[in-house]
Amino acid sequence: MYAIDRRSLLALTLAALSCFTATAPANAQSVSPAEAQQIATDAYVYGYSLITTEVTRVQMSNVPKVEGFTSPTGQFVNVPRYPPADYRGVSAPNADTLYSVVWLDLTEPQVFSHPDMGDRFYLFEITDLWMSDSEHSPSKRTASGKAANYLFTGPGWKGEVPADMKHFPMATNYMVILGRTYADGSEADYKAVNALQAQYKITPLSAWGKPYTPVTPPVNPNPGFSMTDKPQTVILAMGTEGYFNLMVKLMGAAAPAPAADAPMLASMAKIGIVPGKPFEMNKLDPAVQAALKDIPETALKKIEANKENLGGIVDGWSITKGLGTYGPSDYMKRAVVAAFGWPANQERDAVYPNTEKDSTGQKLSGANKYTLTFAKDATPPVNGFWSFTMYMIDQGWWFVPNPLNRFTVSMRDNPKFNPDGSLTLYFQNESPGADKESNWLPAPKGDFVLMLRMYWPKDTPPSIINGSWKVPQVIKVGS
Repeated sequence: MYAIDRRSLLALTLAALSCFTATAPANAQSVSPAEAQQIATDAYVYGYSLITTEVTRVQMSNVPKVEGFTSPTGQFVNVPRYPPADYRGVSAPNADTLYSVVWLDLTEPQVFSHPDMGDRFYLFEITDLWMSDSEHSPSKRTASGKAANYLFTGPGWKGEVPADMKHFPMATNYMVILGRTYADGSEADYKAVNALQAQYKITPLSAWGKPYTPVTPPVNPNPGFSMTDKPQTVILAMGTEGYFNLMVKLMGAAAPAPAADAPMLASMAKIGIVPGKPFEMNKLDPAVQAALKDIPETALKKIEANKENLGGIVDGWSITKGLGTYGPSDYMKRAVVAAFGWPANQERDAVYPNTEKDSTGQKLSGANKYTLTFAKDATPPVNGFWSFTMYMIDQGWWFVPNPLNRFTVSMRDNPKFNPDGSLTLYFQNESPGADKESNWLPAPKGDFVLMLRMYWPKDTPPSIINGSWKVPQVIKVGS
C-alpha cells in the first residue's frame, strides 16, 4: 500500500518530468524508430496489468443488475454453488470455495463488512487497478474471523477513520474484493455459506450507521470496447494508440503511478506517452509511427515468452512463487500474471502446483492408472486446507464428468490411510474398488491435468514456499 499523500509525490514526479511533457513532440522526433519501438514495448508491458484490470472491471461491473458473475459497482455477486461438470465460463474452476466479488469506486470511501466467520476458512483478496495486492487482505490468516469492518479509501484521501474500522488506503480509485469462502460441497454447508455471503456488505462511509440501500450506477452503453470478448482479445483490438490513450487517461486520474515509476514515466514521455494527456501517434515521425504499429503483438509475444519465469518445475510439478506482490520495476512479472492468471493470490494465501506428467515424464491419460502417496505425517503442510482437482484438457482445463460428481479429493472425503500411516490417492478412469473410492478422483478417458490447491501454506519447514516440502510424483501403475 502507498501512503495517502502519494498524489503529492506523483505531482512532484510529473513536475520533474516537465521538460519531457512540454517538448514531447520535439523529443519524439529525435528518437530513432528502434529506440521508440523499445520504449513503446516496455511501456506496453508496464501498463498491461492496469489495462487488463480496467477491462475486467468494466466487463464485470458495467451492468444493470446482479447476474451470473457480474454485478453493479458496490454490490456483491455471490456464487451459491460449485460450478457443474459442464461449466465453461472460466478455465480451471474451483470446487473448494464459493466466490463473492464486488468492485468499488473509491471516489467516496467505502466500508466492507463481514459477519463472524467462526473457524471457517475465508479470504477476501483486495486488488487495485495496478493489480497491487495486499499481504494483509482480510482472511483467516490475517484476522481473527470475528465480525469486522474495513474502510477503503482512494489516493489522497484525508479524513478520520472510525474507531471500529481497519483502514486500507488504496493506490487507485477503483478496486476489487475477490472473496472465497470454504464450503464442503454438502447442501447443508452450502446453505451455511450462503447465509454468510448474504451478510457481506458495502456501505459508503457517508451512509455508515444509517439505513442504506445500494444505488445502481447508470450503465455506460458505449464503454469503448467489447463487453463479452476475453480481455486479451479486447486489449489487442485497441491497437497501439487506443491502448496508450486508455493507459494515460487512467494514469491521469483513477490510477496515478507510484513515485518509484518515475524512470518509466520519463522514458515514455520521450515518445509522447504522458499521464493525463492524449497520445497522438500522427504527431510522431512517420518512421516512428511505422515502428509502433505492431507493438501490441510484439509486446504480447514478449509477455508470453516470460510465462515460464513465474516459477519452476519440481519433480514434474509446475510451481509459481512470489505472486501478488511486485517490487519496483517488476513490470514483466506483473504483466504475465495479468495475461495468464489475473489477479493471483499471495503465495502466503494459496499455492497451486499442477502437473500434466507422471514420474517418467509421460502425459497423464485416463487410459492408464496412477497413484500418488504421501508418507506418514507428510500430507501437504497447510494452515488452511488442501485438495486435488482434476481437469480434462480441451481448449482449457475443465471438470471431469463422473458418476460420483466428484471434482476434488481431499481430507473432507475422509480418505483411508494405509496401515503404515501413509496416504495413497488414486487417479484413474475406473473405480479402484469400493474400499478405495474415498481416495479416488475419477479421470477422463483422455489426457488430464492435476492441480493441488494449498490454502494458507505453512511458511516454516516443512513448506512448499521455501522448498523444504515437495509434492510427491504421480506414479503409473500396472501395464
